Amino acid sequence: MKLTWLGHACFLLEQAGYTVLLDPYTGVEGYPPLRAAAHQVFCSHQHFDHCAVELAEPLPARECPFAVREIPTFHDGQGGALRGENTIRVFSAGGFTAAHLGDLGHQLSQAQLEAVGQVDLVMVPVGGTYTVDAAGAKQVCEALSPKWTVPMHYRHAPYGLPNVDGVEEFLSMWPAELVHRLDGSALELPLPDRGVWVPQFQA
Repeated sequence: MKLTWLGHACFLLEQAGYTVLLDPYTGVEGYPPLRAAAHQVFCSHQHFDHCAVELAEPLPARECPFAVREIPTFHDGQGGALRGENTIRVFSAGGFTAAHLGDLGHQLSQAQLEAVGQVDLVMVPVGGTYTVDAAGAKQVCEALSPKWTVPMHYRHAPYGLPNVDGVEEFLSMWPAELVHRLDGSALELPLPDRGVWVPQFQA
C-alpha cells in the first residue's frame, strides 16, 4: 500500500494500480488548486476543506482491492453539536490496514476503538481548533497503538488553515528516534521503523 500526502487532510492511497482519494480540499490558505485522479473518492464529512469531490479526475471503473470499514464519530467533543459528524475509514489491502481519522474532535470510546480494530497506520489530525489538538492526537494514537502514525490537518506556513497549530508540538511528544521526516510526499508500506512519519508537501 502506498500513501501520498496531497496537503491538509488529503491523501492518495494506492494498491495494485487502484487509487483512492481521501478528503479532497478546496479553499485552504496557501495550497494551490488540488489536482488528483482516482478510482474512488471518500470524504470524512461535508466541509469545504474535505469534500471537493469535483476536483478529482475520475479513473475508469475497475475492481477495488481495498476492504473499507466506516466508523461514525464526531467533529467536536460535544457529540456533534458544534460541527456535526465525522467518519473514520479503515482501508485494508496488501496485508496492511490504514485508518484515516478525518476531522476527529474527541477521544474514541471503547466501542469505537473496537470498531476501528488493529491498524498498522493512522492518519491523524493534530492542529487543534477544529479537531483534537496535539495532546489529544497523541492520546488517540496511544489508544489505537498503530505501528506508524502520519500527522495531518496542521499549518505549515504558507500552507494550511491560519487558526490551527503546526505539527511541531505533536512531534515533540514522541521520542526523537521515533520521528521520521521524509524528503517527499509519499511513503510505502511496510515502513522500516515504527513511529511518526512526516511527509513533505510537494507544491
